[in-house]
Amino acid sequence: MNPPAQKFELVPELAAIMAVIPPLPVVSPETVAAIRRRVTEASARQPRPDIHAVADRTVPGPAGDIPVRIYRPRDADDLPVLVFAHGGGWSICGIETHEGLCREIANRSGFLVVSVEYRLAPEHVFPAAAEDFYAAACWVAAHAGEIGGDPARVAVAGDSAGANLAAVAGLMARDRGGPRFAFQLLAYPGLDALSERPSAVENADAPMLNRSSSQSMWRAYAGDADLRHPYLSPIYAEDLTGLPPAMIVTAQYDMGRDDARAYAELVAKAGGTVDVLVVKGAVHGFLSYYTQVPASSDALDRACDALRAAVGEPARR
Repeated sequence: MNPPAQKFELVPELAAIMAVIPPLPVVSPETVAAIRRRVTEASARQPRPDIHAVADRTVPGPAGDIPVRIYRPRDADDLPVLVFAHGGGWSICGIETHEGLCREIANRSGFLVVSVEYRLAPEHVFPAAAEDFYAAACWVAAHAGEIGGDPARVAVAGDSAGANLAAVAGLMARDRGGPRFAFQLLAYPGLDALSERPSAVENADAPMLNRSSSQSMWRAYAGDADLRHPYLSPIYAEDLTGLPPAMIVTAQYDMGRDDARAYAELVAKAGGTVDVLVVKGAVHGFLSYYTQVPASSDALDRACDALRAAVGEPARR
């Protein structure tokens, strides 16, 4: 693969990684199985930090049991809880691909992290993933004490498509009468399936995630749904009041960078709070390279500090 185009001035460590990693491919019913295998095999070679304990279980969902994986950073029975949705365009990733990142978030934040294996597209189109993640978050909020968590301190998070699901869970909880989430941590979220904001155009051929692959993932998940449905594209919600405070971590060269800023402004106008961190020289998915890229590690620290502050815990740095 050729190195990233010169206009994308990445931090050196990330530029070296992007020079040897191909961008995410176009997803279709014919290609998705092979893409999943490739992504899972690649993720198995990534570091998996040591952690106090890991446990698998299932929780009830709208279409049957939902697998979850619970990461416990220390032995305690009242830990704050983070319900996490993995990215991967709603179609190509899972608990295994995000094993390392979830372990690292648990260790750095001190949160009990619950990673959710929601149904994937294109086999299961919208709103399957959103309903699964919301159902899992509801179960965790109601049963946090059973897994060593504090039911009064439950937050939601995700990266990419998973951040979309975490944002949607905030809307669903507001619309459906709960649960009350303490915080939302959204890493380079998909907020607008129809975005034509400047970053969507400027970064259309960015490393890691380009316009062709992004649009194919939106299509695979959306099916025949209205792309302006707020549970699909949260930025189109007519009412953004009553949402949990949030932090969005995004990248200078992410197509959704300006969507994040626009969403934060809309939430602020509705009386809410969304802090946006734009990391210079970074691309979509950069947090996953926290062991190799200092800018990724620093951003992850800031995100975990925001989580801790939201539930009354002091920063660890």
